[in-house]
Amino acid sequence: MFKKLCAEFLGTAWLVLGGCGSAVLAAGFPELGIGFVGVSLAFGLTVLTAAYALGPISGGHFNPAVSLGLWAGGRFPASGLPGYIVAQVLGGITGAAVLFVVASGQAEFSTAGGFASNGYAEHSPGGYTLMAALVAEFVLTFMFLIVILGVTHQRAPVGFAGLAIGMALVLIHLISIPVTNTSVNPARSTGPALFVGGWAIQQLWLFWLAPIAGAIAAGAANRALFEHLDDKPPVTGRPAP
Repeated sequence: MFKKLCAEFLGTAWLVLGGCGSAVLAAGFPELGIGFVGVSLAFGLTVLTAAYALGPISGGHFNPAVSLGLWAGGRFPASGLPGYIVAQVLGGITGAAVLFVVASGQAEFSTAGGFASNGYAEHSPGGYTLMAALVAEFVLTFMFLIVILGVTHQRAPVGFAGLAIGMALVLIHLISIPVTNTSVNPARSTGPALFVGGWAIQQLWLFWLAPIAGAIAAGAANRALFEHLDDKPPVTGRPAP
């Protein structure tokens, strides 16, 4: 279990450093900034690389909502949830701390710019309301878990799960960066929020509530969709010999 928790810690730290780091350090760089598309790719690439590097140890959750969704889907034991969630949150905070140290090396740096924190209303990049943020985070986390549970099922092709999950996260960010700066991950939201304080802490509840609710709903939906399929041969698109 210790090795699994270390893997979850490292993977989540990498996700926050890589994803939020791209937003803080590179997104708005004059004339060469990577923009929304670059940040979206960065988040997807961090999950993709961490999934293949650390997934064999811990399963590659790197997200409390993912752990809870897998539990709701019958893929993860309840006894493992506390340790995984603590490791993920500590990893998110550590990734944000490393990013803060690096970003502070620029004289003009200030967390007043948001430090890649998630927010709604006046703190939404596009000025979206609390309701819009709540719906976006719930639905996108729901679909993220549907993808994760589907591509890691025993009936799915072997070896492609990390790629599909990483690309799904890219798509999610392309949709929702303007709405909330994209969370779908409470640990990712918690790390930067602790360094911004104030409004970021006050709005953090939504980025725990909506992703967790969406993930648990997806776990329940997946169990219903795949019920009674495990005792049947996979669908291949070809007639049985």
